[in-house]
Amino acid sequence: MPDKIHLTVATVVERAGQFLMVKETKQGRQVINQPAGHVEPGEDILAAALRETLEETGWVVSLTGFLGIATYRAPSNGVTYYRHTFVASPIELDPYAQIDPDIDQALWMSHAEITQNREHLRSPLVLSCLEDYLQQRIFPLDLFRAH
Repeated sequence: MPDKIHLTVATVVERAGQFLMVKETKQGRQVINQPAGHVEPGEDILAAALRETLEETGWVVSLTGFLGIATYRAPSNGVTYYRHTFVASPIELDPYAQIDPDIDQALWMSHAEITQNREHLRSPLVLSCLEDYLQQRIFPLDLFRAH
């Protein structure tokens, strides 16, 4: 039985055909990912998606939909991640936001640029959820209940 569940959230944020992405260094290798991170114990999953996006990019966003749940076992560490990916609209860049020190850079990239950098993506989930978004496989947020 695992001693820890790795429940994560990620957001797909589009602005004028560009997607908000982050570059981060993991195990000595710079990788590209959507804004993403772990849900904290007791934290609402929607709040976690908003928080992680702000902490990694400085962008305040509004969640507009849900792309789904994906399970991924990372070959580098053997950890299984349960990723909930959301769609969000950018509201504003917060100039006072404290960016997570693990983030090297937040940037806007086109779908073509992301695809061309496939070998630098943190996991296959980056591209698969982007494809789901582009195919408009988006579910309503009222799937989520907080008590």
